[in-house]
Amino acid sequence: MMTDFLFFAAVIVIAAFFWQLRQMAELSRIFANRECQKQKVQLLAVAMESARPSIGGSSGLTWKAKYLLEFSTDGINQYKAHIWMHGKTIQKVQWPIFPEPEWHEAPEARGSVGGSCGSRGSCNTGKCK
Repeated sequence: MMTDFLFFAAVIVIAAFFWQLRQMAELSRIFANRECQKQKVQLLAVAMESARPSIGGSSGLTWKAKYLLEFSTDGINQYKAHIWMHGKTIQKVQWPIFPEPEWHEAPEARGSVGGSCGSRGSCNTGKCK
């Protein structure tokens, strides 16, 4: 009778820890997607590198996990960033040094390279519009 209870309790605890890891994975994927959109890079993959049980967080027992974020700036080169989580909170994000996306894809890109006006129109007055 007691062994049945202990077995049932162990199954519930393991299921709860698995559920928490799945929630953390989903949150890291959403966070990575949002950060890649801000950086104007292409998200390739998010994967858990390591996880270990920890004390803290909102439920007392939680996980400390490290996720690998792979992204590309040009569709050819691949870069790796890391996301550290404690429970459901992002603790730290470490981005590598990478080249900015192409000039014509940057959010403030206007005009042609080397032009003095910064707009596609002509600069007849000598002043930028």
